[in-house]
Amino acid sequence: MDTLQNMRMFMRVVETGSFTAAAQLIGATTAQASRAVSDLESHLHTRLLNRTTRRIAMTDAGERYMQRCEQILAYVDEAEAEAGDAQATPSGKLRVHAMTSFGQHYVVPLVSRYCQRYRDVHVDLTLTQRVPDLLDEGYDVALIQAAELPDSKLVSQRLGSANSIVCTSPGYIERYGQPRVLADLQRHICLSLVSPAGSASAWRFKGPYGEEVVELGAARFTVNVAEAMAVALREGMGIGVLPTSSALPYLRAGTLVRLFPDYTLHELQIYALYLSRRYLDAKIRTWVEFLRDELPDTLAIDGNSLERSVVLTQRVA
Repeated sequence: MDTLQNMRMFMRVVETGSFTAAAQLIGATTAQASRAVSDLESHLHTRLLNRTTRRIAMTDAGERYMQRCEQILAYVDEAEAEAGDAQATPSGKLRVHAMTSFGQHYVVPLVSRYCQRYRDVHVDLTLTQRVPDLLDEGYDVALIQAAELPDSKLVSQRLGSANSIVCTSPGYIERYGQPRVLADLQRHICLSLVSPAGSASAWRFKGPYGEEVVELGAARFTVNVAEAMAVALREGMGIGVLPTSSALPYLRAGTLVRLFPDYTLHELQIYALYLSRRYLDAKIRTWVEFLRDELPDTLAIDGNSLERSVVLTQRVA
């Protein structure tokens, strides 16, 4: 028995005073209208309507039940309207996860601009150095950086790509000299930035001659956050790899210099992951669309800034 549908039919019968008129209003037959009320009465074990051939009148129980039906169906209609509106109007809390460095440099500014456009959305951003479980942890969207998309049932949207570069401080170069070719790195102090995939024992470069690999010994210093690595490099602890976004502020300030400007490392694809395409909540849909429209331009600006930093690197060399 469809209790809610029977409630609606009962209310129409009371409002129109006729099974036939109520049935026509809903697009049913008179027999269906009569059966809906009878099913309610059987379910409740009480009479709701007194029927004669000429008129219909509510019993005392029917009057009380009618009041409850009006309240219940009003709540149901309101809930359905809110749920349907979620498909059209962005509102409510949007839970986003991103990697720490990427989130600080790219996601936070994008969140700021998104919230200016969609003022009814409240963003809850979590930054960690791991890939979350969207379903178990309740995230709406996760932004990940990976060499290739992990195999999963999640929906993915590719947003762009980003590289890392080799950096050190002017002070380190003054003390230990500047490596001129990739093989020289094996004679220098190389620091290790740990990613969610682990700590690399070799650096894989992409440059004029394709891919080249430099095997490294045990790192004197390892850390899992790019900003901490940038500070270690600035302090002259050694040579390390930094994401472009983390390196740029230090390159502009002259506290770090880029080594091997013709080479990049660790090209990672950037993906937005979410649970389903069907009945996608408007805040998720608009956030992913916003990322797709805005992030590539931001990445391109950083890429151009990195090219300009080569001039500073050449001066140090």
